[in-house]
Amino acid sequence: MNQIDLKGRVAVITGGAQGIGLAVAERMLTSGASVVLWDIDAARLNDAQTTLAELGAVSASIVELSVQADVEAATQEAIEAHGRIDILVNNAGITGGNAPTWELDTEVWRRVIEVNLVGPFLTCRAVVPQMLKQGYGRIVNIASVAGKEGNPNASHYSASKAGLIALTKSLAKELATRGVVVNAVTPAAAKTAIFDSMTKEHIAFMLSKIPMARFLEVSEAAAMIAWLASEECSFSTGAVFDLSGGRATY
Repeated sequence: MNQIDLKGRVAVITGGAQGIGLAVAERMLTSGASVVLWDIDAARLNDAQTTLAELGAVSASIVELSVQADVEAATQEAIEAHGRIDILVNNAGITGGNAPTWELDTEVWRRVIEVNLVGPFLTCRAVVPQMLKQGYGRIVNIASVAGKEGNPNASHYSASKAGLIALTKSLAKELATRGVVVNAVTPAAAKTAIFDSMTKEHIAFMLSKIPMARFLEVSEAAAMIAWLASEECSFSTGAVFDLSGGRATY
């Protein structure tokens, strides 16, 4: 494993109790960062904190990312505990199941947008002022190749991730001269718990689109995200980095 220097940095990772978020937390801890996990699943959050504590300093908060007051309180708690926030990884996301657009329940569609797009807006809104105060920050948004191409039977998920890509680009331009860089990654599917809400047909569709003929490993995602969160990533901002096994061609 290549060493990425995150010594002395404090990272907030949303959806950090499982999947890609948990892998990112592990990679950042081994790189010297302190990690703050935000998640809505209390049981998994406790398990993750207990497991990761062997690697370094880990704290955790139960946060409903679509609720502004929750996000602001968790942000203040992290600042009080660590004195700073250097890294924000907007990883939390849901799929909302699969169905043609005209058959999707309206409330399910809205909930996916709330978690996957409004949530990152609220976390950036809360955390960016602290990064500006420090004159330093790294934000990595976990979008999806679905946000670039649009997956059938997943219009809510695809739209939310397309919006997250646009949010990344807008915020990056606003912060370009302020010491804070903002980038996104667009993974193809990784076999995590998020698969539990998808149909077998949709999972097979996603695999069929990947030229490498396999799903993304969460450790592969963590490696790229850790570099994007490092001081070495200093001239890339508003960029979208593919993790698609060759699926994305633009």
